[in-house]
Amino acid sequence: MGGTLINSLSSLLKISDEQAMWRVKMQDDQQAFAQLVKRWERPIQSLCARMTGDIHRGQDLAQEAFSRLFTQRKGYEPAGRFSTYLWRIALNLCYSELRKVNRRRETALLDGADGSDSEERVAETPTPDRSLLEQERAADVRQALLQLAEPYRAVVLLRHYEGLKFREIGEVLEIPEGTVKSRMCEALTQLNEILSRSMNDERISCKRKTKSALELLAI
Repeated sequence: MGGTLINSLSSLLKISDEQAMWRVKMQDDQQAFAQLVKRWERPIQSLCARMTGDIHRGQDLAQEAFSRLFTQRKGYEPAGRFSTYLWRIALNLCYSELRKVNRRRETALLDGADGSDSEERVAETPTPDRSLLEQERAADVRQALLQLAEPYRAVVLLRHYEGLKFREIGEVLEIPEGTVKSRMCEALTQLNEILSRSMNDERISCKRKTKSALELLAI
């Protein structure tokens, strides 16, 4: 009995995401679903936290994404990559959350409040050898990303933090690859402008804007 269970778990470790999700869809396989959560929990939490600018809300949204994934399992079609399906669920939840936040801020402004919130922002634990300047610049980059419009922010996060190719981003967002590239170009230009102001740097030439923003995203 024990050997059978071990063999079953071992086989789950070897199957693809698409095979695991097919088991979830057809057999309500809890072990296969748990394996998917284990594989994808951290990337989805990272995306949601960076999209919303809040660690704890990012964790809640990631949990909601997996809950929705299981609830909607019968509608899953294995025509594309599982990851594309999951990224899309998570991003749609982030978009909904950001709309709610914006409505709350608008209401707060109408009520005479300043519209700010006290939620904990995305933070990274600095390594002992990271310089103070690098820590400050990393914080500036995180805040600059939050100033981008949602379509631009999503492209930057999926490309530079999650490592997706332009083609894969297009599949997630359901837009042409050329549109992804144009959004990336515009996003990097906007980031450079924002970061130049926030860091009090001298104006960077147009030729170096993209390179400058890419270097800062790597911090």
